[in-house]
Amino acid sequence: RAIAWAAPALIVPLAGGLLGHDFTLSTGTLAVSLVQPSIPQDQKFDPARFATNLDTLAGLIDSARGQVVITPESVVPLPLAELDPATLERLSRPERPALLGSFLGNADDGFVNSVVALGGDYHYGKRHLLPFGEFIPPGFGWFVKAMNIPLDDQARGDHQRAWAVAGQRLRPLICYEDLFGEDIVQSAVGADAATVFVNVSNLAWFGTVMIQDQHLQFSQMRALEFQRPVVRSTNTGATAVVDHQGRVTARLPPLVRG
Repeated sequence: RAIAWAAPALIVPLAGGLLGHDFTLSTGTLAVSLVQPSIPQDQKFDPARFATNLDTLAGLIDSARGQVVITPESVVPLPLAELDPATLERLSRPERPALLGSFLGNADDGFVNSVVALGGDYHYGKRHLLPFGEFIPPGFGWFVKAMNIPLDDQARGDHQRAWAVAGQRLRPLICYEDLFGEDIVQSAVGADAATVFVNVSNLAWFGTVMIQDQHLQFSQMRALEFQRPVVRSTNTGATAVVDHQGRVTARLPPLVRG
C-alpha cells in the first residue's frame, strides 16, 4: 500500500517538471488568416440571407493577408456541389490557398461536414459524429425533425491525412473533434505527421456562455498533448491561435466580424 501511494506522489512532480519544455523541432513559420464571419445562427441557414452571407465571406477572404486562409465550419451552409461555379471562383484566390467549410457527398450516400481546399485537391470530412446534430440515433427521427436541424443525418469522413501547404502539414479538426485526442493521435506520428492542427467550428448553436472558452481549452489541451500549435477559425468565437505549449497568442473577441 505504501508503494501504491508513493508512485503517484513521485509521478506528479516529475510530470510538473516537464511542463514548459519543448520536445519537437520547429518546421518553420506560417502566416495564417483566420476568418470569423459572426453570422447569427438564426440567419446562417436562412436562404433569404444566403447571398448577403456569401458577400460577407468573400469580403473577409479578400482582405486576408496570410499565406493560408482558414474559414469556419459550414461557412457555406449547403452541399458544395450546389454552389454555382461563379461564386466558387469568387471565393478562390490563386495566390492564397484557403480551406472552405462546406458539405460534400449526396443525399443517397449522406452528406459529409467538410473542409475543402479551394483550387486544390484536398478535402477533409468530419469523422467523429455526434448524435442528434450529425446523426440520428434509432427512434429519434421525430426529435431531430422537431429541432429543425439542417443536414442532420450525415456520413463520416474517410481519411485523417493532413493538408500539405506552404511548407506545413495542416490537420483539420471539425468542432468537437479536438476533444478526442485518441481519435487524432495517428495524425501526429510518422513521416507525414501534422505540424499544425486546424480547428474549424460553428459554436453559434450554443450561444456564448462558457462554450467558447471551453472549446478553446480543448484546443489548448491538444496543443500541450501533441506539442503542436492549434489555429481556430470559428463563426462567432473563439477564433484564436494557440502555440505548441498551449498558450493563446492571439484571439478575436466573440461576436465580432474579422
